[in-house]
Amino acid sequence: MQKRKLGKSGLEVSALGLGCMGLSHGYGQPVPREDGIKLIRTAFERGVTFFDTAEVYGAFTNEDLVGESLQPVRNEVVIATKFGFKIEDGKQAGLDSRPEHIREVADASLKRLRTDRIDLFYQHRVDPNVPIEDVAGTIRRLIDEGKVIHWGLSEAGLETIRRAHAVTPVAALQNEYSLWWRQPEEAVLPTLEELGIGFVPFSPLGRGFLTGKIDENTSFDTTDFRNTLPRFTPEARKANQALVDLLARMAEVKGATPAQIALAWLLAQKPWIVPIPGTTKIHRLEENIKAAEIELTSDDLREIDEAASAITIEGSRYPPELEKTVGR
Repeated sequence: MQKRKLGKSGLEVSALGLGCMGLSHGYGQPVPREDGIKLIRTAFERGVTFFDTAEVYGAFTNEDLVGESLQPVRNEVVIATKFGFKIEDGKQAGLDSRPEHIREVADASLKRLRTDRIDLFYQHRVDPNVPIEDVAGTIRRLIDEGKVIHWGLSEAGLETIRRAHAVTPVAALQNEYSLWWRQPEEAVLPTLEELGIGFVPFSPLGRGFLTGKIDENTSFDTTDFRNTLPRFTPEARKANQALVDLLARMAEVKGATPAQIALAWLLAQKPWIVPIPGTTKIHRLEENIKAAEIELTSDDLREIDEAASAITIEGSRYPPELEKTVGR
């Protein structure tokens, strides 16, 4: 697989990474451990060198899974994990980016990941109670100690990005971005380009919706967090099917799948964008990886943009209480 550099940081990774969250958290029951290990190792064998996890996924179990899976090839991969949540009784319990807590998380993550350094350490969500300068300064000390190599932000606002970057250069921003959530194009992407920061889109397949395998009649496991998302009500799914139909039409022309077109579209936006699609199935993993081989021409991209601009996406991406935690 081709490699890409995340902005001016010098951090080089495969053009597509693997979001590992769904193996342990968020989308129903966790996969059996041996299946998760097999999927992660298969991703590496197919050319993926960028793996994304977080302490809160599980909680803690996803980092442990990623650590065991990648231990044999540790020096050939880039592992990203995250800090910033308070975890009580194994569940997320608010935000906590106090310097002492960041250090505690870093040390615990290093143990679970079976490594001596975190390649990319994101603040998972901005903590309004801790100045971002204090966070960036703490990360700078962790970098000086060799425990962290690069750092990033997730779902941060423009002012926060600039303030953080001024203290300790930010390697990457991780936000949601896909054909059905294009808000980053308005101001985030231009700011990242200006500052030389890479962009890592999570949910590049719209939490599975853009694969074409979900419709208004799909039912999710009771523990699947998509049950709480306004964009995943049956009515919203029915209305948003028009976008999947658009991808399917382009996929037919290209001899591809809707998921592959959605990922190829993202890769075509900027050379410093690295999507991290997740999956629990090896055949879907291989489908996603092949998206890196698809070339969309300028005419293809114009056709997609024109058709997509005529489609109104229904439903917020988060419930109101979660919307408050993004863009700070």
